[in-house]
Amino acid sequence: MVFIPPVLKEIAALFSAKGREICLVGGAVRDMLLGKKPKDWDLATNALPGEVREIFQKARPRGRVIPTGIKHGTVTVLYRELSLEITTYRTEAGYTDGRRPDEVSYTANIEEDLSRRDFTMNAVALRLPKGEMIDFFGGEADLKAGIIRCVGDPAERFAEDGLRPLRAVRFAAQLSFDLEKQTLAAIPGALETSAKVSAERVKDEIDKIIDSAKPSRAFLLMEQTGLLKLFLPELAGCRGIDQKGFHRFDVLDHSLLACDYAAGKQYPRDVVLAALLHDTGKVSTRKMDESGVWTFYRHEAESEKIARSVLGRLRYPNAVIDSVCHLVKEHMFHYTDEWNDAAVRRFIVRIGEENLEKMYQLRRADAYATAGQEPAPDFLLPLTYRVEKVLNESRALSLKDIAVSGKDLIAIGIKPGKHLGVILNELLETVLDDPEQNTREALLNIAGKMNEKFGMMNPHS
Repeated sequence: MVFIPPVLKEIAALFSAKGREICLVGGAVRDMLLGKKPKDWDLATNALPGEVREIFQKARPRGRVIPTGIKHGTVTVLYRELSLEITTYRTEAGYTDGRRPDEVSYTANIEEDLSRRDFTMNAVALRLPKGEMIDFFGGEADLKAGIIRCVGDPAERFAEDGLRPLRAVRFAAQLSFDLEKQTLAAIPGALETSAKVSAERVKDEIDKIIDSAKPSRAFLLMEQTGLLKLFLPELAGCRGIDQKGFHRFDVLDHSLLACDYAAGKQYPRDVVLAALLHDTGKVSTRKMDESGVWTFYRHEAESEKIARSVLGRLRYPNAVIDSVCHLVKEHMFHYTDEWNDAAVRRFIVRIGEENLEKMYQLRRADAYATAGQEPAPDFLLPLTYRVEKVLNESRALSLKDIAVSGKDLIAIGIKPGKHLGVILNELLETVLDDPEQNTREALLNIAGKMNEKFGMMNPHS
């Protein structure tokens, strides 16, 4: 028996008083059986949605009932600081859009309700208030064995909902489970249905995959079944792109190793996405040099374009897209001890002070994936020390940090316009080269001379 929170027992008493039963179902039960803390509370009942509303309206304290999925028998109930999804026992028929049932029929039978669910591990219920287990399909045994198995015929389950194959591989990554043989074999035949799934739902599953400890578990299953080519063809195309001479692995395995490293270190999501996509441009930029070694000149620029296309297609927020693409575009820096302080300052400006740690994280992931080994303890340390030293010595790293403004330049006779912006940028470059020049007097003097030069270059302007 598992522990049933008192509030759920209280809710069960409300339903029992009306002659109705209620069960805890879905992910909450799965998490409880795995010894994890449930994130969501899904309940199923033989009470109709109208009865559910009435039960909570008369409860003390009252519960707020929101008809979030009333068409499919689901309401959301806000009760004692909990958000609960309560669905009437139901059967389903017809899945024209490959995602939602065309018809929903209510049933008084919990077994029929559980039979429509995706996987056996999600088809276990706990009858409230005591928590007696209802397990018609062997879900508890599959959880103990670490197996993801469809309820009933896998082909039928996947034909009903094209998101289910992606959920299957996502659960494999999240739980470190294996897909049951027939369940795995049914996925390629469901790709046409999966293609109907909205980009937003695919994005949600991708996010859950990269939030897992080892995303490659899912991505390799996606490659095996055709899901990777369907949803991430740019990544699938990296298979077989050899890069011997610099890397131990082909581009796909290298990308997956980098992604696993970033995910395992719990780096921010944009870093994990960047690790996954940072080398996708190598497919189109690969060339063999005179010595027989593959080169990938400027692949980071092409990878940035591909990452922007992929993330845009999956409806990622613009802020996430911009962050990932910036990391991908700038990840190919090569620090040496020969860099002077001006070069370090320019590096900081190019990367952005706020992005430095994320860039270091991406480079660590990239370095790990080159040979499948943890980078040396001093990896990047010389650069990070130099960056820290420069930041402590000079904060003049942007236009807002220099000692003069556009208004100051206008005041000495420089006309507003394009060349004023050019002069300001040149002043910043001057300060990056030599912070000692960041005084009002020095910069106005330099600006005046530059303006004279502009005048000689454009006498009729």
